[in-house]
Amino acid sequence: MVDKKTGLKPKTKAPRAQKLEASKKKLVEDKTKEEQATTPSEAKMGVLIPSSELLVTAEPEAQLAKAGRRSPKALKELEEQQAKEARKAAKADVGAAIKKPAPKPRSRVERAGKKYREAAKLIDKDKAYNLVEALELAVKTSTVKFDATVELHVNLGVDPKMADQNVRDSVTLPAGTGKALRIAVFAEGDGVAKAKAAGADIAGEADLLAQLDKEEINFDVLITSPSLMARLGKYAKLLGPKGLMPNPKSGTITTDIPKAIKEAKAGRVEYRVDQAGIIHLGVGKVSFGVQKLNQNADAVLSNIRAAKPSSLKGIYVNSIYVTTSMGPSIKVAL
Repeated sequence: MVDKKTGLKPKTKAPRAQKLEASKKKLVEDKTKEEQATTPSEAKMGVLIPSSELLVTAEPEAQLAKAGRRSPKALKELEEQQAKEARKAAKADVGAAIKKPAPKPRSRVERAGKKYREAAKLIDKDKAYNLVEALELAVKTSTVKFDATVELHVNLGVDPKMADQNVRDSVTLPAGTGKALRIAVFAEGDGVAKAKAAGADIAGEADLLAQLDKEEINFDVLITSPSLMARLGKYAKLLGPKGLMPNPKSGTITTDIPKAIKEAKAGRVEYRVDQAGIIHLGVGKVSFGVQKLNQNADAVLSNIRAAKPSSLKGIYVNSIYVTTSMGPSIKVAL
């Protein structure tokens, strides 16, 4: 607006100057009101309320989504998962606090039965016995009710993965095996009659093949001639895993069938090293007595020593142990 006297526009004050003047004016008014107040309640009416006492309004809640991580279902699952992890952590802390040290594992003797522990006390584990003494102890420490087999375990220093060190042979036990073997002969023509006359339990051609087709095995030893061996090739998966496949090294593939039957009846056994280079072989029954068991064990050990591979440079026989079925083992001096 224009001043009527001067005809000029009045000068406007700066915004900052206006704020300062308004503030001074307000302070003067407040002071005047305080002086004029007659009661404490009236004086309080003009006092400014500090900002800390003002009512604070709650912030609006975050909006939930219909789907995704911010949906009610997802948030609820997250809370349940966090609660579950918290319970699991608390349980683990409690379990760690009360966890007892693991018990010391017990030896085989401690875990065995009363009879086994009493028999084991008769054997000195730090001593190597001669063969006769070991066999006597084996017979004495057999605690089972049946006629147990006396076993010979020979650990050889060979590598079974090498073909020339895969020790395998057969030996005839002088005192026999103590088992009644069922012998089958795969033959044709006159060979069938000769096999039955020599003592074979099963002899034939078509009948034997029919049993193999049905996977029926009613024999412990199978003997055949080289000319008929090719016809048994398709049964290798059936006979091989059972150790019944005829083999020249075991004397079950031969042209002299009656001799092979006689040797099998007399106690011919086959041995072979396992993947660890150990030979496991039964040398008779406890009822044989020490003398017969010694004859069989001597024959087996002599045959094993004679089968030493020529390519072997180190020690051939590492250790020898004698035991019985379910009985303690006895170390034999080399």
